[in-house]
Amino acid sequence: MRQRLKAPSALNGEVSPPGDKSISHRAAILNGIAAGKARVRNFAQSADCFATVSCLRALGVKIEPPEGETLLIEGVGGSGLREAEDILNAENSATTMRLMAGLLASQPFLSVITGDQSLRSRPMDRVIRPLRLMGAEIWGRSGDSKAPLVIKGGHLKGIKYVLPIASAQLKSALLLAALFAEGETVVSEPSPSRDHTERMLKAMGAGIKVAGNDISISPSRLKAIDLDVPGDLSSAAFWLVAGAVHPRAHIRIRDTGLNPTRSGIMDVLAYMGANLRIENKRMAGGEPLADLSVQSSRLHGTEISGELVPLVIDEIPIIALAASVAEGETIIRDARELRVKETDRISATVKELSGLGADVDELPDGMVIRGVKKLRGGICDSHGDHRVAMMLGVAALIAEGETLIDNAEVVNISYPKFWQDLEFLSKK
Repeated sequence: MRQRLKAPSALNGEVSPPGDKSISHRAAILNGIAAGKARVRNFAQSADCFATVSCLRALGVKIEPPEGETLLIEGVGGSGLREAEDILNAENSATTMRLMAGLLASQPFLSVITGDQSLRSRPMDRVIRPLRLMGAEIWGRSGDSKAPLVIKGGHLKGIKYVLPIASAQLKSALLLAALFAEGETVVSEPSPSRDHTERMLKAMGAGIKVAGNDISISPSRLKAIDLDVPGDLSSAAFWLVAGAVHPRAHIRIRDTGLNPTRSGIMDVLAYMGANLRIENKRMAGGEPLADLSVQSSRLHGTEISGELVPLVIDEIPIIALAASVAEGETIIRDARELRVKETDRISATVKELSGLGADVDELPDGMVIRGVKKLRGGICDSHGDHRVAMMLGVAALIAEGETLIDNAEVVNISYPKFWQDLEFLSKK
């Protein structure tokens, strides 16, 4: 699908981002292995999250309907999962594959899990190694480093493990395995990563403790909980930047999650001078949320590196766009992890922004961006990456002339209504 866009004279209106993907994945998995029934509202309408639902249903969890904004999940308890009759398919979702690997490693049966071509190219050895230390038997392609994965679960033992990188997916996989392991498991992070799993486990009654960057957990039985999933801040980030960079904009974004391990984008945009407001702060299901508003702003360059990077890792492409039209220079470092996302996001972001007239240079672990006064329209490609596609959509809102984005349908992975919401804001 090719999306054709021109810059509107103004951006105005109110939108609600889709349910948070990270929380939706975890709500499905943890309620699926809990005792009782749970109603999960505002479940993310994304292909990634529905891949998780599909895998759980294949393992015997009752989830109705199989797709929808409100799911009724009947948990099977700690010993109720059954061996799937076929290969499990994580589609394009690394979160599905890595979290399910942790869960399947604890189960007394054989599982095979695969994904699409993109997911089969992504590193899985970082999950395999610690799960093997816990006693799981796991094999994969390319020297046991890539999917498809064959997992023979069984008796696990708790371990103490220092994560090589700050990764919520890896951390969560180990915490899921530890629920069924003998003894205590301690996971240490080099720096904080998103903590949705820890928050939800605590709310469901798990024996989990967090002390600084150390998380300890003992075998636990979970109790199902109803949940209203907050709006996804990673999706809201595109409208935050759109409102900041467009010369005539006022956008309000409702019911957005503001988990402190996810809200780095707010800090970065504040550093850059964005005119942001946070209103109606509240809590839902142990997660903070609020309504956000943004207006046209005069942005300036900044530096993003070190411990800030894991807090904005998914937002770096859209931050790069903001930096492209900000005053001065922006430097992004320590973001090598972007090279093993759905695509090489560093290379794809640099290539596509350069094609629109941005002054950006690629670094091994990031990029250097010098702000320009104007971007120009052109023919772009999403590289099969939903976040690159949406970044290009926002770029088109401020580019001179027409912008054409190929493979634009990939937004369905995380934000199926993105193009409709963009059109709505452009017509107000």
